[in-house]
Amino acid sequence: MKKKLLLLITLATFTYAVQAQDTAKTDPPLMISGSVDTYFKYDFAKHSNIPTSFASDQNSISIGMIDLALKKKVGKAAFVGEMSFGPRGQAQSIPNNATDNNSYHVQNLYVSYDVTDKFNLTGGYMATFMGYEVISPVGNFNYSTSYLFTNGPFQNAGFKATYLFSDKASLMAGIFNDAWNVYTSVSKVNTFGAQLMVAPAKGWTAYINLLTGTLSGTEIDLTTSYQITNAFKLGLNAADFSAAKAVGTGGFSGIALYPQVAVAKDVTLGLRGEYFKTKTGSVTTLGPKPGSSVTAFTLTANLKSGPLTLIPELRLDNNKSLSDGFTKSGGITPTKSASQFILAAVYSF
Repeated sequence: MKKKLLLLITLATFTYAVQAQDTAKTDPPLMISGSVDTYFKYDFAKHSNIPTSFASDQNSISIGMIDLALKKKVGKAAFVGEMSFGPRGQAQSIPNNATDNNSYHVQNLYVSYDVTDKFNLTGGYMATFMGYEVISPVGNFNYSTSYLFTNGPFQNAGFKATYLFSDKASLMAGIFNDAWNVYTSVSKVNTFGAQLMVAPAKGWTAYINLLTGTLSGTEIDLTTSYQITNAFKLGLNAADFSAAKAVGTGGFSGIALYPQVAVAKDVTLGLRGEYFKTKTGSVTTLGPKPGSSVTAFTLTANLKSGPLTLIPELRLDNNKSLSDGFTKSGGITPTKSASQFILAAVYSF
């Protein structure tokens, strides 16, 4: 009897092990991706002058961040976990581009479930759906960032539902925490967000975005890109933000245009032209003083060699008035204009 029982247990264990191996073979593997970036920046006023996100070190060979992302999907369920280590991630670890002295930051941490082939539910801490530019340098053509990116949300924690009508239209709606760029809410989950995606033609995609809350304020954003030919791409980002009454009466509005042309197989040239205006009020933004504006032109090249991209970049910003923040060499005498040169290297994997 004992021998029969032992034989049954052995057979059951062997069968379970074989089934587990078969399941492991059919499950998709864990996907690991990320990037590493470093840069040299020189401001022609000999001090940091342009107040946008990242790449702020003057006359220095400096580091951006190492970004590590883990992704896996089994059946209808999936997760994404993404961490960054270094100043580029640290710079957006709390609102208003301040720092909490951590050398790391959670970029994404969420789970999702495909209810059907067209209907998806996602919850957690996610890179924002607003705007044209993103935190990771791999996702941007320019290495420096726009004023629209710096003053908009970087990340939102919440729950969203997305319905895909077709490959040409989808709609997302969700509820999010009352503060941007932090893992927890200040007091409530009371911010509403929505995104309508349309693809009017081949190579052309447009997103109309909304984020509104009693503490976070209201931002309406249009992001679109059109691959007009194999060599020429045109992108556009326009946004308007009004602060919540509980915070103040300020905000901003702006528009940025992104023409890019491939001049060779591994060489692309691009220009970002941006107009950014702050509204009168008490809300602090990184840019010109409330009620004023700035115009910025950034000429960038992407030189690719496999997973490595070299990014030389020349940028010229011009404020509306002398009192908007730019200063000449020495950091005392005000000036309307500021210029800088960046040479960055970004390796993606």
